[in-house]
Amino acid sequence: MLDFSQFAAAFPTDGPKPYDQSGVREIETFRKTFDGVLFIDRVLKALGITESKAYPPRGDNGLRALHQQICASKVSPHAKLSVLYYLLLDYDAVRGARSQLAEALAEEAALPQNYQILMRGLWHMDRHEFKFALQHLAHPSLPAEFADDIVAVLVRHAEADDYSLPLAYYHTVRPVLQTADALELLFGALARTSVTEALYFSRTFPEHTRRLLFEKLVASVLEHPEAVGARGKELASLPLSGAEEQWFRDYVAAGEGRKSKNAKAVAQMRQLATGRHSGPIPAGGLGAQGAAVRAGR
Repeated sequence: MLDFSQFAAAFPTDGPKPYDQSGVREIETFRKTFDGVLFIDRVLKALGITESKAYPPRGDNGLRALHQQICASKVSPHAKLSVLYYLLLDYDAVRGARSQLAEALAEEAALPQNYQILMRGLWHMDRHEFKFALQHLAHPSLPAEFADDIVAVLVRHAEADDYSLPLAYYHTVRPVLQTADALELLFGALARTSVTEALYFSRTFPEHTRRLLFEKLVASVLEHPEAVGARGKELASLPLSGAEEQWFRDYVAAGEGRKSKNAKAVAQMRQLATGRHSGPIPAGGLGAQGAAVRAGR
């Protein structure tokens, strides 16, 4: 079996190398777009390697130092090999499509397939190749490793309000999110994509969290340009429970929602959709937007 503790057994000593000045600069550019933290940084931290400049290594000397740190870390051999696999993906990237150094290492060292899938997915994430990343990270053989961070990155880097990637990841993996930040970002993506789906998602939480999410849902509609259009109509037509109906009234009439220029119109749309008065209309009457709702525009 490959003795990966020997540097020459793990890394090629000739041919193109990824950690020259240009390669390091490119990786640091990627890091900046992720608020200073790559996924490989999180993996290295799990190995106990917390130096801010550990990755990318600077030249051969930096790579040798990182290799020694990886081998000296108190984790399983598979965990160490997975990081070497990631580094060899950097080599493959600069050597072209025919280079298979990472695959060769995995085969010679018997690195389990799920480790390879995870690290390849994280490698693509670090390079903004999100579609390729999800082909690996949503694999059924993987635990929900780094799920909060994956959701957060995918939502924050969604383009033109297209949240299909973070939602596809969430619906496929079904991770239990551990941080409020990741939950808020995911719910925001849900709310901006489907008002109805976001409502049912909010109902999976205890009452306090559920009410906070419900108010975020209403807020996302009120602040949207289509507040008195399709999104407003979807909100107005939701099959709300008694508690949710009261939360809606409180939010648009007395809570933060009353500050929105669309609160009056959406409250009136709810009243018309349900056939009943849904609480006091915010001060100032319905105004032009409310008149538009009454006129069916």
